[in-house]
Amino acid sequence: MSKTTKKTTTKKQSKSKTKPAPVARACKADSKHGQILDLLRRGQGASLSELTKASGWQPHSVRGFLSGTVRKRLGLKLQSSKSDDGERRYTIAG
Repeated sequence: MSKTTKKTTTKKQSKSKTKPAPVARACKADSKHGQILDLLRRGQGASLSELTKASGWQPHSVRGFLSGTVRKRLGLKLQSSKSDDGERRYTIAG
């Protein structure tokens, strides 16, 4: 005869799903990230074409950096406005 063992199930402790507040990290001024952040901190901000020219990235990569790194990872408030000529300008609020 074989012995049967009773399996006991235990509940896993649920981890908190809240993310900690993002921490703004310093970027090197000579890096692409630093150059883009410097352009965004100017009073008039920067257009997408200025950001692509400064970084050498394609427009979709710049927009991804703005969304993923600037907004989410660094936790900075990014404002976007459209000028009369239809060009969108981005600036860091604050």
